[in-house]
Amino acid sequence: MPSLFPGIDPYLESPDWFPNLHHDLIFCIKEALQPRLPGSYYIQSNQRVWMEYSQRYVEPDVEVVHLGRRPRRRVRGGVAVAEARPDEPLVVSVEIIEHGPFQESFVEIRQRRGKAVRFVASIEVLSLSNKKPGNSGREEYQRKQREVLDGEVHLVEIDLLRGGTHTSAVPRDLAEAKAGSFDYHVSIHRFDRRHDYFLYPILLSQRLPTIAIPLLPGDPEVMLDLQAVLDRAYDAGPYTREIAYATDPVVPRLRPDQAKWAAARIKARR
Repeated sequence: MPSLFPGIDPYLESPDWFPNLHHDLIFCIKEALQPRLPGSYYIQSNQRVWMEYSQRYVEPDVEVVHLGRRPRRRVRGGVAVAEARPDEPLVVSVEIIEHGPFQESFVEIRQRRGKAVRFVASIEVLSLSNKKPGNSGREEYQRKQREVLDGEVHLVEIDLLRGGTHTSAVPRDLAEAKAGSFDYHVSIHRFDRRHDYFLYPILLSQRLPTIAIPLLPGDPEVMLDLQAVLDRAYDAGPYTREIAYATDPVVPRLRPDQAKWAAARIKARR
């Protein structure tokens, strides 16, 4: 059963659902692209792994204090002088709490010529952790992003999340100056056109676009229908059975005009 919405389903942006959707989208992108690639190319998924750490102050419930002996007194010229002792520092104990490991998948297109394998393009579906400031997953993503941008590899970034901090490589202010405001977007950076970002701006009410995935110079681009990929992931998931569209909240919240539009869609389909 298809989603109630023509493009991205805003209910799927919730932390309850997006991690599962992210996993399914990676698989469906591989499934869609593999048969379309020229014979020397292939597609595979890879993973980033990271740990997250937090800390808390550890204070004992009961303290046992040993007063010890009083400072010794030495006699100088018949006058007793207290011997200097170092001041006692306070000991602050901090428990380091380790979370993880966390894993996040992405897609790579590679080309094989004999025994030589060339990394051609990295396709990223941005996750909740990628867009959260201070998160280790965001730091790992940005490190990988810089490496790809500095290398001879195309970077395809698919952002289907309204919430969080702008993370894709295309500067948000320049993107909005060119396209106006948008809810979602795809940014493609080609290594052979370093100063250009190919932007697909997307509104909530729009169908997701068909995007052109670049290969090596001289080989034709490969088309990826993102709406078909999303529909496939949606149909394979539990969303129709699990999401109560009439009562569940949309996270993050929609603007009033968007909420009105979404309510009308739900009412018309139900």
